Amino acid sequence: MSLLETIKKPSDLRALTLKQLTELAEEIRAFLIANVARTGGHLGPNLGVVELTLAIHRVFESPKDSIVFDTGHQSYVHKLVTGRQDFQTLRQQDGLSGYPDRGESEHDIVESSHASSSLSWVDGISRANKLRGFDDRYAVALVGDGALTGGMAWEAANNIAGDKDRKAIIVVNDNGRSYAPTIGGLANQLSGLRQQLDKVRTHPAYENAMDKLKDKLKDSGPVGSFTYKSLHATKKGIKDWWAPQGLFEDLGIKYIGPIDGHNLAAVEEALQQAKQYGGPVLVHTLTEKGHGYAPALADEDDQFHAVGVIDPATGKPISTSSAQSWTSVFGDEIAKIADEREDVVAITGAMLLPVGLKKMSEAHPERVIDVGIAEQHAMTTAAGLAYGGLHPVVCVYATFLNRAFDQLLMDVALHKAGVTIVLDRAGVTGPDGASHHGMWDMALTQIVPNLRLAAPRDATRLREELRESMDVTDAPTVVRFSKGSVGEEVAAIDRLPDGVDVLARLGDRSAPDVLIISVGAMSELSLDVAQRLNSQGVSVTVIDPRWVLPMPQSVISLAARHRIVVCIEDGVRAGGVGSRLRTEMRAAGVDTALNEVGLPTSFLTHGSREQVMERVGLTAQQVARDTLAQVLGTKVPFARPLPGQELPTGQIPKL
Repeated sequence: MSLLETIKKPSDLRALTLKQLTELAEEIRAFLIANVARTGGHLGPNLGVVELTLAIHRVFESPKDSIVFDTGHQSYVHKLVTGRQDFQTLRQQDGLSGYPDRGESEHDIVESSHASSSLSWVDGISRANKLRGFDDRYAVALVGDGALTGGMAWEAANNIAGDKDRKAIIVVNDNGRSYAPTIGGLANQLSGLRQQLDKVRTHPAYENAMDKLKDKLKDSGPVGSFTYKSLHATKKGIKDWWAPQGLFEDLGIKYIGPIDGHNLAAVEEALQQAKQYGGPVLVHTLTEKGHGYAPALADEDDQFHAVGVIDPATGKPISTSSAQSWTSVFGDEIAKIADEREDVVAITGAMLLPVGLKKMSEAHPERVIDVGIAEQHAMTTAAGLAYGGLHPVVCVYATFLNRAFDQLLMDVALHKAGVTIVLDRAGVTGPDGASHHGMWDMALTQIVPNLRLAAPRDATRLREELRESMDVTDAPTVVRFSKGSVGEEVAAIDRLPDGVDVLARLGDRSAPDVLIISVGAMSELSLDVAQRLNSQGVSVTVIDPRWVLPMPQSVISLAARHRIVVCIEDGVRAGGVGSRLRTEMRAAGVDTALNEVGLPTSFLTHGSREQVMERVGLTAQQVARDTLAQVLGTKVPFARPLPGQELPTGQIPKL
């Protein structure tokens, strides 16, 4: 039996010797490489936090002590030592989540997986512990240095620092992406000395002595006050020379580090010191993303931050696809636009590669701005850039628009700023689960005055609509597209004067039954539904509005000439495109029945896109059956009857 197999709960780690812990760390790395290679997932981040996670669980007592993982993609080691060692179905439907999940374990707390929130959780948990008299409980955050670029983290740090008796521990996993790693003989000497200094500085006796000396000097007149200020300035200068701690200690949070994050003994000792201190402490650890796995370390882009199915020996993908991705189509086109227009500036939040800005950044580095994990700041910066005469393009995942909604509404839209917002991974995204589905964006943007929303159905329309958005100078525009491959081109048979594309006209045109409004990537499904209905004698028109905000007038006119309208979208139904269409139809006096087909207002668990869509009934077969029942008058909403004709009733054929 391997050492890992003997670990059923965190307390089992405390019985191991340092030698056994070192062996266990190697076993865990081998386990992660072998298993994540089979399923795909976040490999590099987890290889970098093996020793950190083991040390945290040895020093603190989960679940009595609350351990919060910022973002959560670095929680695989935590899962392994809390009784979850079946990784065969990682990130697959009904399998292990790729993030912390309360439904899996009492040791998991935060499921949101949106960065920079862990310190706020720790602030709230530590406050609750204090108010309830749980003086023996600690709240611990494991936060990456990248997440500290988010303003929310500093808002929380400011509040945590305001209470010196709070048992809040912030463990910074610094993998060298923000702070430069400290290496070499001198660095090793300083590190050893730093640990000795930290032992003294975190001891309660040291703090008591310092407080007494400070009070005595301050109370002893001008000379004493001057002496205190001089000594304090000297101490600060020496401390800032030893380590980059000034920012944290200026807030009032005790700083320990930097510590070699792969040295188990050093990390554990630092955490014990932090625990002993009894107040807010930040433990700064230096780690290596992808540690122990050569292919990850050799990957200059992101050190295997997230991988698909790979060969564990080489790190190479098992299979490659020649299909073009939505992201690459956007990346190529925005680079061409930037070549043509000097006023175009791109902004991203620590996602330059994932959102497709690499090509533009290589050609125009001065016009690609990475603000870090700070979507709110990105949006308001865009408003400022627009005011300054530029056309900013804000590129984020659709799920992260949620975080910048206030700035979109009040800084961009209110000020009529010509800002293009490009939303990657819109709709159901699959294996990353509830927090990463981009299903909220169309409902959110419906309420923003004057906003224009485009949902391209294929690569040609993405290029076309992106360029159209660049010509809007007095309002925000949003261009949203899916995750993965673009798929085949979906040609229109006609384009109406206001830009609406007609994709199909099937059946008797003298008395059209069903108008299907296909939003974005739902065109393939919509055309499939149309064929199924037409095979049952139902006449169907399929249109793609291209720009769903503002709602084109031809959509309303077509709705008035059909017996029922079916709006198919991959966003939430509540407040979605169908909901907006209903409002516009009623305002125009059109009373045609309308069925809004989309996603439920639910947090959808992980699985492939196809599996999730099937779970919620967004399949061609289900939509066709429901629509046929509505045409036959056996399911609400009932289609409007033809003039002088009774609604037929009967058994619904299998479609």
